[in-house]
Order: sequence, then structure tokens, then C-alpha cells
Amino acid sequence: MSEWSVTEPRKLTFDDPVTTLHVRVVNGTVNVVGTDEGPARLEVSGVEGPPLTVTHEDGTLTVAYEDLPGKDFVKWLDRKWLDRRSWHRTALVTLSVPARTRVEVGAVGATAVVSGMDGRTEIKGVTGDTTLVGLSGPVRATTVSGAVEAQAVTGDLRLSSVSGDLTVVEGSSPTVKADSVTGSVVLDLDPKGRPTDVGLTSVSGEIAIRLPHLPDAEVEAHTASGKISSAFDDLKMHGAWGAHRITGRLGAGTGRLKATTVSGSIALLRGPSGEDTPWDTAPEAAPTTSADAASEGPTDKKVL
Repeated sequence: MSEWSVTEPRKLTFDDPVTTLHVRVVNGTVNVVGTDEGPARLEVSGVEGPPLTVTHEDGTLTVAYEDLPGKDFVKWLDRKWLDRRSWHRTALVTLSVPARTRVEVGAVGATAVVSGMDGRTEIKGVTGDTTLVGLSGPVRATTVSGAVEAQAVTGDLRLSSVSGDLTVVEGSSPTVKADSVTGSVVLDLDPKGRPTDVGLTSVSGEIAIRLPHLPDAEVEAHTASGKISSAFDDLKMHGAWGAHRITGRLGAGTGRLKATTVSGSIALLRGPSGEDTPWDTAPEAAPTTSADAASEGPTDKKVL
């Protein structure tokens, strides 16, 4: 096993293979980038407080604090021995690892960005925001109050939050599951011609789903006391005192969409048709000759 104690900005290159990455930090930022070639690299551009411990053993690269447990690390906040001094730390960490690497990130108050990974990715956050870009492997992100944004993720996607907002842009995952208590859930679905299984739940947070212009899914949306709006005439609304449930089939119904809230509103939106509307060509102005200008007379006239 190779081990380093990082107390100041430092760069490390790991010649031995890296198949699993574990990162656990408090405050600061974590940036993980998948690469197609070259060894794994670590850059710590800033560190304050206790040193970061870096270990590399049997293909597993770990970047963490010694007092931050690997499993159920969120319970670290509930430890009796935790005091305010434990928060006086920060780290700015950037990692480049093979795209097939399995990634696990635990962030307490830190911002996490993971991009370009093909392997399984798991993020556990408390208050920091999480951004996931271009991931093709299975993805699971859990947060307490931090926001999670996933863009162009093609692997199975599962998001969970207490009060943080959950946003999916260009969502083409075969499975999208998201649940929140008070945070909003926003999904921009782009299945690219394949069936998608979508399940969204919230207690009081709003849910907004933008489907393709020609969607293909069995739809069921239900709220106990919130409002439901839909841009699709093929869906049937239920509820004597206002629509609290929408069901129906869009297209061939090969996909599945289910959204449920207690008091939050649900909106089903239709995406653009994808057909480019040509711009009207402005008429070309006729050239002005010196004779025309003379016939028009002076442009400034004084009215008496």
C-alpha cells in the first residue's frame, strides 16, 4: 500500500491501475474527470485544517480525512465527539481517472462535479451542490439540502433529496428515479427513441416534466392536494373539484412515467417539435442615388 499525507498544494501521479475511487471531504470542492488514457492523477490545489490522507492499494485510490468514516459517513454529523473544530477544514481536489473507474464521493459542505465516467458513480452529500455531466454508467446521488443537477446522463439515474432541488437536463437514461421531500424535481426528458421508465415522488416540492414533442409513454400523475397541469390532450384528467390525477397513453406507450406528490404541483410540458422555422427574409433596400437624394430635399425642416 502506498500512502501520502497532504498538508499543502500537491500533485500526484499513480502509475499502478486505478479501478475504484473513494473521496471523502469536508468543505471545498471535488472535481472528478474520466479519461480514456494515461495514469490517474490527483491535484490538491488548496488544503486547510487536518491533512488529507491519500492511499493506493489493490486498485483502490482513496482521498479522505482519517476521522471521516467510509460507510454511513453522514452519521459523522451526529457523532457525540463532533464539535465546531471539526468543520475548520477545506480542500480543493481534482482527480483524473480512467473513465471505467467506479467512483464514490462523500461531501460534507463541499461542491462535487463528476464528468465523463463510464463506471458506477455514487455521490453522498449534505449541503454542497452536485453536478453530474456525461455519465454513461449507473448513477446514484443522495443529498440532504444540496442541489443536484444531472446533464446528458445515459446510465440508470437515481436521485434523492430532503430539501435540495433535483434537476435532470437532456435526460436519456433508461431509468430515472427521483424523490424529494420539499425540494423541486425538474426533468427534461430526451429518450432518443428508446423506452424510459420514470418515477418521481415528492411531498411538498413541485414536479415539472418536459416530454418530447411526440412522447411515447404510459402516464400516471397524482397529487393529494396540489395542482396538475398538462400540455397533452390525450391524457385524461380525474377529480371532481379540480384535476388531481392524470392518466393515459402517449404514442405507443412503450415507456412509463409516474409522478406523485402530496401537496406539491405537477406540470407536464411538451418539448419543441424540432422543426426549424425559417426566418423571413427582409427585403433588400433599393440603392439610393444622388439624384434621389436631391429630389427628396433637405431632411431637416423648420416649421414656422
